[in-house]
Amino acid sequence: MDSPDHVLVPMDDSEPARAALEYTLAVFSAEVTVVHAVDDLEAAYAGRAQVTSDGDDADKPDFFADVSETAAKHDRSVGTVVIEGTSADAILEYADANDIDQIVMGSEGRSGVSRMLLGSVAEAVTRRATVPVTIVP
Repeated sequence: MDSPDHVLVPMDDSEPARAALEYTLAVFSAEVTVVHAVDDLEAAYAGRAQVTSDGDDADKPDFFADVSETAAKHDRSVGTVVIEGTSADAILEYADANDIDQIVMGSEGRSGVSRMLLGSVAEAVTRRATVPVTIVP
């Protein structure tokens, strides 16, 4: 298998997601895009405001600053994007629409109500992806 040109790292504020980013930056020299999926239903249950689609920095989660710091430690830069929709569906749609060659994600992330509502995002992405998926514990 050839080395990927563009790797997608789905991110939430969890240790497995951070480990996936660290792994990606250490192993691949490819372009890296970090996405955070916001589900409107989940946001409503958690009492959070919905993300607007104008892409302004106010919509980006606080942990994206950590993403930039992690990339800088590896002397790299990464793109960051907030996407809307059910996590697995949004991740897969983004990958298909943006010529992603590989997805690297944490083995688990969300917990509580969102995990019950969404099931295992990593499992769903792995089963349905049209590109290779690497799961990092």
